[in-house]
Amino acid sequence: MQPRRNSTLIYGLLLGVWVLVVVWQVEEHVRVRESAQSALRKRSEAFANTIGAVVRGEQFRGTVFRERLEPVLEELVASSTNDTTSAQVISIEMFNGTNGVLASAGRTNIDWQQPDIQQAGEHWGLRTMTRVYPVEGVTNTVIVEAPTNFPRGGPRGFPRRGPPLDDMGMPNTNGFGTNAAGQLEPPPPNGRGGPPREGEPRPPGRPFWARGLDDQQYQEMQATHELTGLLLTLSTQSLQAAISHDLWLRCIIIFFAGISAAGAGLAFRNVSKTAELQIRLVRASELNSHLKEMNLAAAGLAHETRNPLNIIRGIAQMLSKQTDAPPDLREKTRVIVDETDKVTAQLTEFINYSRPREVRRTKIALNSAFAEVLRTLNHDIEEKKIRVETGGEALTIEADDQLLRQVLFNLLINAIQAVNEGGQIQISARRESATEASLEIRDDGTGVSPEQRQEIFKPYFTTHQKGTGLGLAIVSQIVLAHGWEIQCLPNTPKGAIFRITHLKLAV
Repeated sequence: MQPRRNSTLIYGLLLGVWVLVVVWQVEEHVRVRESAQSALRKRSEAFANTIGAVVRGEQFRGTVFRERLEPVLEELVASSTNDTTSAQVISIEMFNGTNGVLASAGRTNIDWQQPDIQQAGEHWGLRTMTRVYPVEGVTNTVIVEAPTNFPRGGPRGFPRRGPPLDDMGMPNTNGFGTNAAGQLEPPPPNGRGGPPREGEPRPPGRPFWARGLDDQQYQEMQATHELTGLLLTLSTQSLQAAISHDLWLRCIIIFFAGISAAGAGLAFRNVSKTAELQIRLVRASELNSHLKEMNLAAAGLAHETRNPLNIIRGIAQMLSKQTDAPPDLREKTRVIVDETDKVTAQLTEFINYSRPREVRRTKIALNSAFAEVLRTLNHDIEEKKIRVETGGEALTIEADDQLLRQVLFNLLINAIQAVNEGGQIQISARRESATEASLEIRDDGTGVSPEQRQEIFKPYFTTHQKGTGLGLAIVSQIVLAHGWEIQCLPNTPKGAIFRITHLKLAV
């Protein structure tokens, strides 16, 4: 329970670190976005100051002519468009107090009714940023269409036509005005066309473009043409590019941070599993040492038990050979001898199973090993009239001579016990590759059921009444000690096949 709790804590810590990295990168991206927007606002303010300077430069007696101002604005828009390293001006609009446009340049398609423009004076679109600036330093400035005839003393560079102006900017006609045909005519008694009467205050000065206008017309003209604000629309293409680049960078950092956290988690998991495996190996080693000690003690006990059994067997044989012994005594002594032989055989098998397998490899001809083992089992084979066939290739392998003969002996005994009288056993060997061979022992006996094919190699598992259950377990030990593999397969049409593979061929 404690290691699992520690693992959960470590995984939670790694997840928390990754979440902190995500939050940090999101905050950094927001900071970069706000910084880029602030830089664009400063760029917009710089453009507004430049336009203000242009208006002041074009101003003449509080008047700016639209025909002279708009070309300069268009040139400013064009120069910013050609500069690909900074923000580009898309449109410029100058408006009066009623949101009427007095002068414009670029693509002027701004919706004045947008709430953010009306309230905050700023609007961010998908590709543009629009800001409204009040005009400072050029108050009481009007933007008008240039008249066809300019008075003398007008702006420099324009033709001087019409009567001269007085010091108030009014046409000086010596009390005469002009009619529709351009002819001079006397002024009205109290009109504005001539000089005021004696004692009457002099009318305020008006710009030359307002001549011929009465007071109401002049005030309306001034209200609709007075410059009150400036609207700039800038492209956000460079800003969006910088924000997108930063966003990709943050996503890459978050991605690699996630991979790092996942890698650290996997590494911790592998380290934890390795530590658990090491602990299990240590415990298994301790258990193995304990079992080995128990095995040696059991083998010693079996060996010491076999000696008294041999004494009991010898005494029983002596009693059975006495001439004056009654028949029932002789029968009981034979039973003692038989039972003693069974126990002794089991003890011998147990000692062989518990004995450490030390492989001493030598070159062994398989046909010679087959013939020698068959010669040992000749009595059992002839007793059940079994036909034994040897075939395959004449191969020489590297194996322990004594252990290989023990494997063949146990497998052939198992086959002899499985077949009926007059049965058949086949022994064959064949080459599987340039370095390996296989060995098969087939019989036509009762066979082995599928659920027992893995169990028969375990100690004390047997399907025969007279079996000890250690013969095939000893075979499995010897096979594993040589690095071979053994399988129990069904034979067709009946019986079983014991196949040993990965036998190393002798060079």
